[in-house]
Amino acid sequence: MIKQTKIDRDTSIMPNTVLLSIKPKYADKIFKERTKKVELRRVFPDLDKDDLVIVYVSSPKKAVVGYFKIKNIIKKEVSYLWDEVEDKAGITSQEFYDYYSGVKFGIGIFFKKSKTFKKPVELEKLRQELKNFRPPQSYRYLKPDEWEIIKRLVDYDFE
Repeated sequence: MIKQTKIDRDTSIMPNTVLLSIKPKYADKIFKERTKKVELRRVFPDLDKDDLVIVYVSSPKKAVVGYFKIKNIIKKEVSYLWDEVEDKAGITSQEFYDYYSGVKFGIGIFFKKSKTFKKPVELEKLRQELKNFRPPQSYRYLKPDEWEIIKRLVDYDFE
């Protein structure tokens, strides 16, 4: 058996599937109220149209609850970004400018096909199935084996 090196593991990361942490109130606006159509970030991974984002809802929910596909991503100066997202971001202008305080550029991830899973997977279950699982502070790429386990746990057909 060939021993896998750290470099080998890093190259096995799937660049088109990301686990993204979102606060419960914003996840509700995406999946329940359907009023949020863009996710705002100060930094975001290298993703493209139709890439998949798996949503982990942070405390107190602590569970993988759904997903969305990326429609498009824009990076703009903060004041120009607000003009494009103000009626789609699910936040006030004060929240927007507080969030982007100290940075010149912001990122807007417009999404489509947001869906919840029939069986959300709580953090405890994720840790049982995925050794050393830690929810991301912001986001992280999913390795192929992690992605296969999550697909099985949420019992969802992504095809």
